[in-house]
Amino acid sequence: MSKRLRSSEVCADCSGPDPSWASVNRGTFLCDECCSVHRSLGRHISQVRHLKHTPWPPTLLQMVETLYNNGANSIWEHSLLDPASIMSGRRKANPQDKVHPNKAEFIRAKYQMLAFVHRLPCRDDDSVTAKDLSKQLHSSVRTGNLETCLRLLSLGAQANFFHPEKGNTPLHVASKAGQILQAELLAVYGADPGTQDSSGKTPVDYARQGGHHELAERLVEIQYELTDRLAFYLCGRKPDHKNGQHFIIPQMADSSLDLSELAKAAKKKLQSLSNHLFEELAMDVYDEVDRRETDAVWLATQNHSALVTETTVVPFLPVNPEYSSTRNQGRQKLARFNAHEFATLVIDILSDAKRRQQGSSLSGSKDNVELILKTINNQHSVESQDNDQPDYDSVASDEDTDLETTASKANRQKSLDSDLSDGPVTVQEFMEVKNALVASEAKIQQLMKLLGKDAN
Repeated sequence: MSKRLRSSEVCADCSGPDPSWASVNRGTFLCDECCSVHRSLGRHISQVRHLKHTPWPPTLLQMVETLYNNGANSIWEHSLLDPASIMSGRRKANPQDKVHPNKAEFIRAKYQMLAFVHRLPCRDDDSVTAKDLSKQLHSSVRTGNLETCLRLLSLGAQANFFHPEKGNTPLHVASKAGQILQAELLAVYGADPGTQDSSGKTPVDYARQGGHHELAERLVEIQYELTDRLAFYLCGRKPDHKNGQHFIIPQMADSSLDLSELAKAAKKKLQSLSNHLFEELAMDVYDEVDRRETDAVWLATQNHSALVTETTVVPFLPVNPEYSSTRNQGRQKLARFNAHEFATLVIDILSDAKRRQQGSSLSGSKDNVELILKTINNQHSVESQDNDQPDYDSVASDEDTDLETTASKANRQKSLDSDLSDGPVTVQEFMEVKNALVASEAKIQQLMKLLGKDAN
């Protein structure tokens, strides 16, 4: 942490003293008991970090502290502040309440159902409301008023909104103004640092042009957050983006060239995934890394006789209702991978991410990578594509949990692969390659359908 919590700071959900966790996307501090409920909701609802035992980018922690100190919790408990809510029997949880069902029910109502958030007057067209809110967000991010922007986001404003008149996104505006905390908040809610405005410039470009070097470097880190987190999980190191190194590919300490046929088949399936499905799988593996790492911190910081019980364990990734049932099943199967198998999958993801970006250097600059390299937190706008689900499920299926590896997690700090160089190309070349790939994928799908009919 950049500073110790003051004794006056309390849990946002039950007002218990000395909170030791934070919900990054909600801008709140949490006690251990309430955090156990947040973890069971999933990262799409609440992204939790331990305030002392989890690594924090300094400006991300500053963003959460600023939101907490400026009353962000009142956004999520708006109607509870109305005296009429007491008369209706609705109340906030307190430290003496049991975790289950009292605190759990309150927290689910507060964050999952958004039961206490201020509601706008109903309109016939919700998209109009979202557009208006997004335009307000677009204007607000040039100031330092974080809680106003969080309120707009809670009401439905889109962090990646492309303003039709201005020709840019809120992140472009925040970057041009040097508002690094606003950029952190927007990134948490899915803003992509690689998005180009109408003149072809990214938020990173505007930050550099304005002399906001810390912001520019942080935006690059955000853009590579997914692969950085996976690499750090395996070897405790991150790439040196300042010097153009964007990937670290750890090698198994005693990896054998004689891979099993099953392992080779699984790797081939991974490489054959479309970019969209590969991005989904990479995001799911990221979530599983987060679950495992948070579990480790949780177990290391709890009173085992009191809190480490079946009701506080998160044995696999919670269901995300925005995803298909097939994808949710695949996500949960990741928990069955032992340490060796999961390390192999993570290394394969990193290797293929690098391969795909090197391929994309033929179709765009390194600051505009389309694949998994945009922020992992962009889960608020993810849409499932059920037609592609069998491919994803084949990678995350039971048969592939038998991937053979011969190294332990403790010996993964080996042979760190590094940098890559990407050459600039024109927009026309990018579109030509992209259209060719789309047409190719469409032809393959048609052939697969025809082959299926012939087989019948």
